[in-house]
Amino acid sequence: MPTTLVILAHPDPRSFNGTWAEATRAASEAAGHEVLWSDLVSMGFDPVERAAHYAATDPAASFDPLKAQEAAAASGSLPPDVTCEIDKLRRADRVIFHFPIWWFAPPAILKGWLDRVLAHGETHAVGQRFDKGQFRGRKALFCVTTGSSADESAHNGKEGDIRMLLWPMAYTLRYLGFSVVEPKIVHGVHGYHRDARKTALDARLRETLDSHEALIAAFDTLPLMQFNADTEFDADGRLKSGAPSHSRFIRHDP
Repeated sequence: MPTTLVILAHPDPRSFNGTWAEATRAASEAAGHEVLWSDLVSMGFDPVERAAHYAATDPAASFDPLKAQEAAAASGSLPPDVTCEIDKLRRADRVIFHFPIWWFAPPAILKGWLDRVLAHGETHAVGQRFDKGQFRGRKALFCVTTGSSADESAHNGKEGDIRMLLWPMAYTLRYLGFSVVEPKIVHGVHGYHRDARKTALDARLRETLDSHEALIAAFDTLPLMQFNADTEFDADGRLKSGAPSHSRFIRHDP
Protein backbone atom coordinates (compact mmCIF):
# COMPACT_ATOMS: atom_id res chain seq x y z
CA MET A 1 0.00 0.00 0.00
CA PRO A 2 1.45 3.42 -0.94
CA THR A 3 1.89 5.94 1.84
CA THR A 4 1.26 9.69 1.82
CA LEU A 5 2.52 12.05 4.51
CA VAL A 6 0.45 15.24 4.87
CA ILE A 7 2.19 18.14 6.62
CA LEU A 8 0.08 21.12 7.68
CA ALA A 9 1.73 24.36 8.76
CA HIS A 10 -1.10 26.68 9.81
CA PRO A 11 -2.21 27.69 13.31
CA ASP A 12 -5.88 26.89 12.71
CA PRO A 13 -7.01 23.51 11.29
CA ARG A 14 -10.36 25.16 10.46
CA SER A 15 -8.63 27.51 8.00
CA PHE A 16 -8.73 26.90 4.27
CA ASN A 17 -5.20 25.49 4.55
CA GLY A 18 -6.44 23.02 7.16
CA THR A 19 -9.55 22.13 5.16
CA TRP A 20 -7.43 21.64 2.05
CA ALA A 21 -5.09 19.35 3.99
CA GLU A 22 -8.08 17.30 5.12
CA ALA A 23 -9.13 17.07 1.46
CA THR A 24 -5.68 15.66 0.70
CA ARG A 25 -6.14 13.10 3.44
CA ALA A 26 -9.55 12.06 2.13
CA ALA A 27 -8.43 11.93 -1.50
CA SER A 28 -5.31 9.92 -0.64
CA GLU A 29 -7.34 7.43 1.37
CA ALA A 30 -9.79 7.17 -1.54
CA ALA A 31 -6.80 6.33 -3.76
CA GLY A 32 -5.90 3.47 -1.41
CA HIS A 33 -3.03 5.15 0.41
CA GLU A 34 -2.10 4.90 4.04
CA VAL A 35 -2.05 8.50 5.28
CA LEU A 36 0.39 9.83 7.86
CA TRP A 37 -0.42 13.20 9.41
CA SER A 38 1.67 16.03 10.88
CA ASP A 39 -0.27 19.13 11.95
CA LEU A 40 2.80 20.97 13.20
CA VAL A 41 1.08 23.65 15.27
CA SER A 42 -1.45 21.29 16.88
CA MET A 43 1.43 18.93 17.68
CA GLY A 44 3.29 21.73 19.42
CA PHE A 45 6.35 21.01 17.28
CA ASP A 46 9.33 23.04 18.48
CA PRO A 47 10.84 24.67 15.38
CA VAL A 48 13.98 26.01 17.09
CA GLU A 49 17.11 23.87 16.78
CA ARG A 50 19.23 24.27 19.88
CA ALA A 51 21.63 22.53 22.23
CA ALA A 52 18.90 21.71 24.76
CA HIS A 53 17.55 19.07 22.35
CA TYR A 54 20.80 17.10 22.69
CA ALA A 55 21.73 15.61 26.05
CA ALA A 56 25.32 14.91 25.01
CA THR A 57 26.06 18.51 23.99
CA ASP A 58 28.91 20.12 25.93
CA PRO A 59 27.39 23.24 27.53
CA ALA A 60 30.82 24.90 27.56
CA ALA A 61 31.28 24.52 23.81
CA SER A 62 29.60 26.50 21.05
CA PHE A 63 26.62 24.67 19.55
CA ASP A 64 27.21 23.27 16.06
CA PRO A 65 23.84 21.97 14.79
CA LEU A 66 25.28 19.78 12.05
CA LYS A 67 27.78 18.10 14.38
CA ALA A 68 25.15 17.67 17.10
CA GLN A 69 22.72 16.08 14.64
CA GLU A 70 25.42 13.83 13.20
CA ALA A 71 26.56 12.63 16.63
CA ALA A 72 22.98 12.01 17.77
CA ALA A 73 22.17 10.13 14.56
CA ALA A 74 25.25 7.92 15.02
CA SER A 75 24.33 7.13 18.64
CA GLY A 76 20.60 6.71 17.99
CA SER A 77 19.79 9.62 20.29
CA LEU A 78 18.05 12.14 18.05
CA PRO A 79 15.22 13.96 19.86
CA PRO A 80 12.01 11.86 20.02
CA ASP A 81 9.91 14.43 18.14
CA VAL A 82 12.48 14.48 15.34
CA THR A 83 12.74 10.68 15.25
CA CYS A 84 8.97 10.44 14.91
CA GLU A 85 8.91 12.83 11.96
CA ILE A 86 11.85 11.11 10.26
CA ASP A 87 10.04 7.79 10.57
CA LYS A 88 7.01 9.29 8.81
CA LEU A 89 9.25 10.77 6.13
CA ARG A 90 10.96 7.46 5.47
CA ARG A 91 7.65 5.61 5.23
CA ALA A 92 6.12 8.08 2.78
CA ASP A 93 6.07 7.65 -0.97
CA ARG A 94 4.56 11.14 -1.26
CA VAL A 95 4.86 14.16 1.01
CA ILE A 96 2.22 16.85 0.54
CA PHE A 97 2.78 20.15 2.34
CA HIS A 98 -0.05 22.59 3.05
CA PHE A 99 0.93 26.09 4.10
CA PRO A 100 0.39 29.81 3.48
CA ILE A 101 3.04 32.24 2.33
CA TRP A 102 3.74 34.73 5.12
CA TRP A 103 6.22 37.55 4.64
CA PHE A 104 7.36 36.05 1.32
CA ALA A 105 8.21 32.65 2.78
CA PRO A 106 6.64 29.57 4.37
CA PRO A 107 5.69 29.92 8.07
CA ALA A 108 8.53 29.73 10.58
CA ILE A 109 7.29 26.44 12.04
CA LEU A 110 7.74 24.75 8.66
CA LYS A 111 11.23 26.16 8.19
CA GLY A 112 12.02 24.92 11.71
CA TRP A 113 10.66 21.48 10.82
CA LEU A 114 13.13 21.38 7.94
CA ASP A 115 15.97 22.59 10.18
CA ARG A 116 15.40 19.90 12.78
CA VAL A 117 13.92 16.91 10.96
CA LEU A 118 16.29 16.89 8.00
CA ALA A 119 19.04 15.90 10.36
CA HIS A 120 22.62 15.65 9.12
CA GLY A 121 23.91 12.11 9.36
CA GLU A 122 20.38 10.71 9.29
CA THR A 123 18.46 12.04 6.28
CA HIS A 124 21.52 13.22 4.36
CA ALA A 125 25.31 13.11 4.42
CA VAL A 126 28.13 14.43 2.25
CA GLY A 127 27.89 11.47 -0.14
CA GLN A 128 24.08 11.37 -0.08
CA ARG A 129 22.88 14.58 -1.67
CA PHE A 130 21.00 15.65 -4.79
CA ASP A 131 21.18 12.85 -7.39
CA LYS A 132 22.49 10.50 -4.68
CA GLY A 133 20.00 11.59 -2.01
CA GLN A 134 18.34 9.02 0.22
CA PHE A 135 14.84 9.96 -0.95
CA ARG A 136 15.25 9.30 -4.66
CA GLY A 137 12.01 7.98 -6.12
CA ARG A 138 9.85 9.93 -3.63
CA LYS A 139 7.75 12.94 -4.60
CA ALA A 140 6.72 16.10 -2.78
CA LEU A 141 3.97 18.62 -3.55
CA PHE A 142 3.36 22.09 -2.12
CA CYS A 143 -0.28 23.15 -1.72
CA VAL A 144 0.10 26.84 -1.03
CA THR A 145 -2.02 29.91 -0.41
CA THR A 146 -1.01 33.51 -0.90
CA GLY A 147 -2.74 36.67 0.22
CA SER A 148 -1.63 38.36 -2.99
CA SER A 149 -3.31 38.02 -6.35
CA ALA A 150 -1.99 35.88 -9.20
CA ASP A 151 -0.85 39.05 -11.00
CA GLU A 152 0.98 40.33 -7.93
CA SER A 153 2.64 36.91 -7.53
CA ALA A 154 3.82 36.67 -11.14
CA HIS A 155 7.46 36.94 -12.26
CA ASN A 156 6.97 40.70 -12.70
CA GLY A 157 4.52 41.16 -9.84
CA LYS A 158 4.82 43.57 -6.96
CA GLU A 159 4.73 40.77 -4.36
CA GLY A 160 7.54 38.82 -6.03
CA ASP A 161 7.63 35.68 -8.14
CA ILE A 162 5.92 32.95 -6.11
CA ARG A 163 7.98 30.28 -7.85
CA MET A 164 11.17 31.92 -6.62
CA LEU A 165 9.75 32.27 -3.11
CA LEU A 166 9.07 28.52 -3.08
CA TRP A 167 12.35 27.53 -4.72
CA PRO A 168 14.50 27.38 -1.54
CA MET A 169 12.17 24.86 0.09
CA ALA A 170 11.86 22.89 -3.14
CA TYR A 171 15.64 22.79 -3.45
CA THR A 172 15.93 21.63 0.15
CA LEU A 173 13.88 18.56 -0.81
CA ARG A 174 15.85 18.19 -4.05
CA TYR A 175 18.99 18.10 -1.83
CA LEU A 176 17.54 15.00 -0.16
CA GLY A 177 16.79 13.36 -3.50
CA PHE A 178 13.07 14.13 -3.76
CA SER A 179 11.34 14.93 -7.01
CA VAL A 180 9.19 18.02 -6.50
CA VAL A 181 5.86 18.40 -8.28
CA GLU A 182 4.95 21.79 -9.70
CA PRO A 183 3.20 23.58 -6.81
CA LYS A 184 -0.55 24.01 -6.55
CA ILE A 185 -1.18 27.63 -5.58
CA VAL A 186 -4.38 29.42 -4.61
CA HIS A 187 -4.04 33.21 -4.61
CA GLY A 188 -5.89 35.97 -2.81
CA VAL A 189 -6.72 33.96 0.30
CA HIS A 190 -7.27 36.34 3.22
CA GLY A 191 -10.04 37.46 5.54
CA TYR A 192 -10.58 40.98 4.24
CA HIS A 193 -12.73 40.23 1.20
CA ARG A 194 -16.29 41.59 1.33
CA ASP A 195 -19.48 41.25 -0.69
CA ALA A 196 -18.89 40.15 -4.31
CA ARG A 197 -15.18 39.60 -3.73
CA LYS A 198 -15.93 37.34 -0.75
CA THR A 199 -18.45 35.39 -2.84
CA ALA A 200 -15.90 35.00 -5.64
CA LEU A 201 -13.22 33.82 -3.21
CA ASP A 202 -15.55 31.27 -1.62
CA ALA A 203 -16.37 29.91 -5.09
CA ARG A 204 -12.67 29.58 -5.96
CA LEU A 205 -11.89 27.80 -2.72
CA ARG A 206 -14.81 25.44 -3.19
CA GLU A 207 -13.64 24.68 -6.72
CA THR A 208 -10.17 23.87 -5.40
CA LEU A 209 -11.58 21.46 -2.83
CA ASP A 210 -14.03 19.88 -5.27
CA SER A 211 -11.30 19.20 -7.83
CA HIS A 212 -8.71 18.02 -5.34
CA GLU A 213 -9.58 14.33 -5.44
CA ALA A 214 -8.98 14.34 -9.19
CA LEU A 215 -5.65 16.10 -8.71
CA ILE A 216 -4.51 13.52 -6.16
CA ALA A 217 -5.71 10.69 -8.41
CA ALA A 218 -3.53 12.13 -11.21
CA PHE A 219 -0.56 12.75 -8.89
CA ASP A 220 1.90 10.52 -10.75
CA THR A 221 1.26 12.38 -14.02
CA LEU A 222 1.69 15.89 -12.61
CA PRO A 223 4.62 17.87 -14.05
CA LEU A 224 7.79 18.19 -12.00
CA MET A 225 9.95 21.17 -11.16
CA GLN A 226 13.20 21.00 -13.09
CA PHE A 227 16.62 21.04 -11.42
CA ASN A 228 20.13 20.62 -12.75
CA ALA A 229 21.68 17.16 -12.54
CA ASP A 230 24.88 16.68 -10.58
CA THR A 231 26.75 16.12 -13.86
CA GLU A 232 25.84 19.64 -15.02
CA PHE A 233 28.20 21.22 -12.49
CA ASP A 234 31.98 21.33 -12.74
CA ALA A 235 34.50 20.26 -10.09
CA ASP A 236 34.12 23.63 -8.34
CA GLY A 237 30.34 23.31 -8.16
CA ARG A 238 29.70 25.85 -10.93
CA LEU A 239 27.08 25.35 -13.63
CA LYS A 240 28.79 24.15 -16.80
CA SER A 241 28.64 26.48 -19.77
CA GLY A 242 26.49 24.18 -21.88
CA ALA A 243 24.07 23.21 -19.12
CA PRO A 244 20.54 24.63 -18.98
CA SER A 245 19.45 27.06 -16.28
CA HIS A 246 16.10 26.21 -14.68
CA SER A 247 15.99 29.04 -12.15
CA ARG A 248 17.33 32.51 -11.54
CA PHE A 249 18.90 31.01 -8.42
CA ILE A 250 21.30 28.92 -10.55
CA ARG A 251 22.09 30.66 -13.81
CA HIS A 252 24.82 31.60 -16.22
CA ASP A 253 26.43 35.01 -16.08
CA PRO A 254 24.00 37.77 -17.17
